[in-house]
Amino acid sequence: MIDKLSELRSKYLKAVCGQAIFLKHGDVPSIADVSSKLSIQLARGILKQVPAPLHSGKINGQTAGKCFEDVTKDYLKTGFGILSHLRPGKWMYSVQNSITDFVQYAHLSVLTELIRSSKELRTTMGNYVVKPDIVIGRIPFTDEEINAHDHIVAAGSWPKLTPARMRNRPDPRPILHASISCKLTLRSDRSQNARTEGLNLIRNRKGHTPHIVVVTAEPMPTRIASLALGTGDIDCVYHFALHELQEAIRATKNEAVIESLEIMIEGDRLRDISDLPFDLAV
Repeated sequence: MIDKLSELRSKYLKAVCGQAIFLKHGDVPSIADVSSKLSIQLARGILKQVPAPLHSGKINGQTAGKCFEDVTKDYLKTGFGILSHLRPGKWMYSVQNSITDFVQYAHLSVLTELIRSSKELRTTMGNYVVKPDIVIGRIPFTDEEINAHDHIVAAGSWPKLTPARMRNRPDPRPILHASISCKLTLRSDRSQNARTEGLNLIRNRKGHTPHIVVVTAEPMPTRIASLALGTGDIDCVYHFALHELQEAIRATKNEAVIESLEIMIEGDRLRDISDLPFDLAV
């Protein structure tokens, strides 16, 4: 009998293939770099292990990326929901929300308006507001929820400052629990965008740092390494089909490529999409 998360992972892989990946130039998977034989070999090796048809037509990069975001959001909503007994609470899942919608970054809305109204400030300070591909937010507790098993708080009593208690704010906002960047493939500019977003989330927060992760379907370990290696700006990179990528790389018998992937996995910088719901439960 297949377990729920294995079944969910299988459905996720099929959905990504069917909605976000297609064949270009006749027989090259769209996640592959057409100028790299190794990239094409690895992409084909991954998809050969997923018994699901690819998207029947050609779709542009922006549409494919949006499909990848939507499918990943639905997977996380279901996967994290299955683990609700490990991390209970009321959660929201959304695509492309501004971080100013969340309590740790609400103060940036004022700064954003000032920057928008001044050409000089725009030139000097740039854009502070990040719009992550996927956000997971935790809804603050009502007093009824806090007192569900005992009389813990009363109206007008302490604590009066924490945003986790809904009564404390006239305009209560969710708490940003996770920021998830979805990159169907990775190029140097896309890697740097994810790092920049992560650094902005860390530097500009008031409160705790949310989980900051990247999900990708990139087949080339060297490109994954450009984002995964090093620490400080993102928690970890998650591959949509890491086990399948490992098998595809082993089939190449390229020791250097095999080793580069093992370094990232053993160094806790690269994990499978099935690991992400559990990591979010911490």
